[in-house]
Amino acid sequence: MTSFRLNGREVSVQAPDDAPLLWTIRDEAGLTGTKFGCGIGQCGACTVHVNGDAVRSCITPTGSVAGQSVTTIEGLDPKGQHPLQMAWIEAQAPQCGYCQSGQIMQAAALLKANPKPSDADIEAGMTGNLCRCMAYIRIKKAIKAAAAKGVAA
Repeated sequence: MTSFRLNGREVSVQAPDDAPLLWTIRDEAGLTGTKFGCGIGQCGACTVHVNGDAVRSCITPTGSVAGQSVTTIEGLDPKGQHPLQMAWIEAQAPQCGYCQSGQIMQAAALLKANPKPSDADIEAGMTGNLCRCMAYIRIKKAIKAAAAKGVAA
């Protein structure tokens, strides 16, 4: 049994300690916004926050988050109205949308660490979050728009 905070509420799960956090979030907690991409931590589709830091949930053992705080895309804003999510919509960033929850979670961590990132900062901070639709220009536009509004997720 592993206990941790998930999107602000205490949860206890029966998943094995070495089970990937991704599957615990999806299968045990029923939160399907976090996506499976590569399974080796290289694509970023599964990005969540652990204590505010962006991590790849597909390679994070569930046992390692015991007593920690985990935030998924559903926890960023329960109604999907986080300013970063709204900037995503305004910039029409998603195309197929599969990678977007991971992209948004990575961007939220970036803006928390650097509320006024340059283009180079955004490119460096988002490296490793892949988009097969190549929506990188719109993703950068959304991050810049959120930063301009003072969003320090």
